[in-house]
Amino acid sequence: MKILVTGGLGYIGSHTVVELQNKGYEVIIVDNLSNSSIEVLDNIEKITGKKPAFEKVDLREKDTVSAFFKKYTDIAGVIHFAASIFVNESVENPLLYYENNLNSLIYLLKEVSAKKEMAMIFSSSCTVYGQADELPITEEAPVKKAEAPYGNTKQIGEEIIADTCKVTPNLKAISLRYFNPVGGHETALIGETPQGKPHHLVPYITQTAIGIREQLTVFGGDYPTKDGTCIRDYIHVVDLGKAHVTALERLLNNKNETNYEVFNIGTGTGSSVFEVIGSFERISGEKLNFKVADRRPGDVAAIYADTKKANEVLGWEAKSTLDEAMASAWKWEKKVRGK
Repeated sequence: MKILVTGGLGYIGSHTVVELQNKGYEVIIVDNLSNSSIEVLDNIEKITGKKPAFEKVDLREKDTVSAFFKKYTDIAGVIHFAASIFVNESVENPLLYYENNLNSLIYLLKEVSAKKEMAMIFSSSCTVYGQADELPITEEAPVKKAEAPYGNTKQIGEEIIADTCKVTPNLKAISLRYFNPVGGHETALIGETPQGKPHHLVPYITQTAIGIREQLTVFGGDYPTKDGTCIRDYIHVVDLGKAHVTALERLLNNKNETNYEVFNIGTGTGSSVFEVIGSFERISGEKLNFKVADRRPGDVAAIYADTKKANEVLGWEAKSTLDEAMASAWKWEKKVRGK
């Protein structure tokens, strides 16, 4: 069974491709390599024993997307990761995010909705909830005005898919609203390697510890949280990859209750920035150089998942601890730097 993975050479995409191939699916990756590396393709092969098919495609190019689906006519499902993903960058360059994240989705939906039958998993985000009124956050929590354009593109993306599913009975879709992915594969062959300065906490921690960055900046020490720093739900990326396979199989096996569903994907536990730093120092034996600075635009104080629906309805749950995720992130960083 052929599965298309857009953005499949990226951080989460590559780990999901590994899990798909481990389950016997034939994977076709499209990626424009704007925030990924072609070397990941060989590393996926080293892990799984099979190299996925790859096409360099920019999903913002409508004709190119159309040509791709004329070439590959027997795709049974799509997992859509391809998007710009950095909250603070989206504040600085909103039009880039609206063009890349929404146009690509629309062109993709135009093609898949024309198929006789199609299963689609959308890479959404907990940012759709904004600053929640109650924690942990359930799927029934209101979708609030987004704090940043990135979150807004995920909100709008979900609306576009839901509206399309209403009038397209042959299209079944699930949006996975996941929380903060961290860590890397146990082989240290794939992991999170940002191009340029990291936007996410954990790679900044590991790059600081290994000497690439002089100092980690903790944005905000005066939030209304247990230690004044932001609280997030950090999920091991391998657990997250497996969640995508579980969701896809729910659709392929016709176990979905409606043709559009939403699930939170997280651990159900909130960890503060200081707790993440403490976890890293504990597993690595390294003392981290960091400073506390002003809050960053677009950040909410605390967000972590209620995972009951994912556990009981989807049949998935996170297995790895924060310490295990941090250990795998550190193993990956040392492998990348040859240490």
